[in-house]
Amino acid sequence: MAYENSSAAAPAPAAHPMAKPGYGKRSAPEQLPRRPGDFDHLPPREAYLASLLDRLCENAAMDAKTIAKTQPLYGQQAVRSALNELGRAGHLRRVRRRVTPSDDPGTGTGTGTGTRWVFHTYWSRTARDSEWWARFLDGDATPQPPAEAPRTAEPEADPGAVTLVTAPPHAPEGARPSPAYTALAQLGLRDPRLALSPADCATLEQLAADWLTRGTTPDHLAQALLAGLPEQVYSPGAFVRRRLIDKMPPERPAPEPRASRALMECTDCGVPGRPEALPGGLCRACRGGSDSALRTPTPMQPTELHARAAQVRASIRVPERV
Repeated sequence: MAYENSSAAAPAPAAHPMAKPGYGKRSAPEQLPRRPGDFDHLPPREAYLASLLDRLCENAAMDAKTIAKTQPLYGQQAVRSALNELGRAGHLRRVRRRVTPSDDPGTGTGTGTGTRWVFHTYWSRTARDSEWWARFLDGDATPQPPAEAPRTAEPEADPGAVTLVTAPPHAPEGARPSPAYTALAQLGLRDPRLALSPADCATLEQLAADWLTRGTTPDHLAQALLAGLPEQVYSPGAFVRRRLIDKMPPERPAPEPRASRALMECTDCGVPGRPEALPGGLCRACRGGSDSALRTPTPMQPTELHARAAQVRASIRVPERV
């Protein structure tokens, strides 16, 4: 039975079962607001179930058996297939995460020993690609709305109003000065002996930026330039340039890659793996086998076919007895 109107809201269950602590639904961050037609791009069955899952509360049970029991249209096998399709569409991922006793939701006291795995089904009303899910799993997801929100009409400008726009001399109109430029420009406020002109700040900006890329904060940069000043500085620009070069901090070694505490699971069979091994949330077996098995075989030419048949006949021919 198909759900004919995918734009309408699916009937929410009166009391959907909750999962055990450490399991169940988790909402992905930075989703667009709920609105009619969120799942119109999906087939009717998937749109119906997506509308139902979107309205479940946090920690609700998300296994196929429970979902099949809490709605009247589809059985367990149909729900499993629909969850796979929702994963392919970018709305759902299953994740297992290693937790320590201090953040174990199952104990709540932080007094346990060892580590354990918790299992979540992450849901996103807004469809995400596999790269976004991989960044999110590693804790690097950033607020990047996939669609532009409707723009509101701007009020007409008052003809008699005057707007003053100020910008640093070295930057285009409307641009904000960089942290390196700002740190140099503020040296004169800390000590008049290092009062730099806008041209000096623009010339030295790249050197100061090199300090910041090596882990120095703007405050530490200013302290290094102001420490032990002579009684009189005749050329602040040249003096600061010399110190920026002579006291340049060393480059920091690249940080070692941190071990992830989470693994993605195949939406269908539950096998764990890294996100790159589960495109669309499915392992290779659940996607239909290896890539080589999916390739269309090249048809043999007639001459090759006859030669192969002759070889087979010769190999099975039994020599006659004398």
